[in-house]
Amino acid sequence: MQAIRLKLEAHINKYLRLWDFYGVVQVMKKGEVLFENAYGYASIEFGIKNNIESCFSIASMSKQFTAFAIMLLWEKEMLDIDKSAQLYLPADMKIDESITVHHLLSHTSGLYNFHDFENDFFAGYNRMDYSRNDFFQRYINKKPAKPPGTAYDYNNSNYNLLAWMIEHVSGEKYEDYIRHHIFLPLNMMNSDIDDGCKPIKNRASNYVKDFDATIKSSYYNEKFSIGAGAITSTSGDLYKWYTCLRDRKMLSQKTYSRFFNENINNYCYGLEHHHVYGTDRYSHDGDHLGISTYMQNYFDEDICIIILSNNEAINPYRLGNAISDILHDVDTEAPAKHEEILISESKLKEYYCGTYLKDKIQVELINGKLYFTRFSGNLHIEIYPVGAGRFARRYSDQINLYSIAENENGKMTFFGYVKDSKVKKG
Repeated sequence: MQAIRLKLEAHINKYLRLWDFYGVVQVMKKGEVLFENAYGYASIEFGIKNNIESCFSIASMSKQFTAFAIMLLWEKEMLDIDKSAQLYLPADMKIDESITVHHLLSHTSGLYNFHDFENDFFAGYNRMDYSRNDFFQRYINKKPAKPPGTAYDYNNSNYNLLAWMIEHVSGEKYEDYIRHHIFLPLNMMNSDIDDGCKPIKNRASNYVKDFDATIKSSYYNEKFSIGAGAITSTSGDLYKWYTCLRDRKMLSQKTYSRFFNENINNYCYGLEHHHVYGTDRYSHDGDHLGISTYMQNYFDEDICIIILSNNEAINPYRLGNAISDILHDVDTEAPAKHEEILISESKLKEYYCGTYLKDKIQVELINGKLYFTRFSGNLHIEIYPVGAGRFARRYSDQINLYSIAENENGKMTFFGYVKDSKVKKG
């Protein structure tokens, strides 16, 4: 076991020397700590560094808790996951009757997905005062884009609706139901639901890079994340959650089997399932402004990997998968950054700079450096060329590189949007 510890320590330390990581990494096997360390700042403003008890936003890792709460209600026969979700929602927020609770849990509802650049949700609406009815009517109450059950489309709306369903069926607020029926029974005393207002003990602030400076992440109202995100937790509490899923004592075996059953695109209910290394892995990530988290569970081998971060420096998939490789005696590549290639400033400006989507996707050359500019010019993400039409972030590790390249019509595109040289930055 000591040899594994040394290999983990060597790889993790080498990887983190490349990136300015804020967060916690914890690796457990059969109840033993193989690696555990905290990095960077919980609060730059007050000079408080992260420690192993720091509390982090876990973003979409929250979905597994929402899904588990639904399974608790199913076990109590308070709802039927195979029946129309409309039956369990308030009267003022009915959706297409062909969409079942199962479709919401498995991201196969076909509901309209407003998580894109064109909608003004992430750049504007989710910074405003929260109104459940207005949010539902404006972004969710739309005709399904696809027939339910026919395709996988990861969509936060599914889990927003599940949270409102939990409230309607149980008669408790979502946060109270999660606390009373999951957190307290598991003694997860350092976990909470962030509503954007309450003070949360040991909470790490979220940070991003603007140019080469570390700044606080853009404000967004966490109330809009209900069910799909907004849970805060610690590595210690999340290990308690892991043991709950491993030991399968809170629900019947029938309910656990349904919870862990793989649906379209390897998605279960709030977790992804993959068969790797000859065993089963259940995992989920969380990715939002200033948040980068990942958790891998190998129940048969009793392995739990937790990565929590309050900045965007690392790619938790790359680090988590490398840790898994080491634990399973699989060779892993030495950590490295993408190699930069030289492109003249004139070519960068002529071919790549311009507006791809007004006030949302802008590429600019500023003082000889290339930036992907977001939020009406309020956030500047430095990128650099690593190949023909391929670009990497300067301060964040990426697996999926940015592509800025010509389409079949010879037009430059970024995220599928065509550059419009006539549009000026607004």
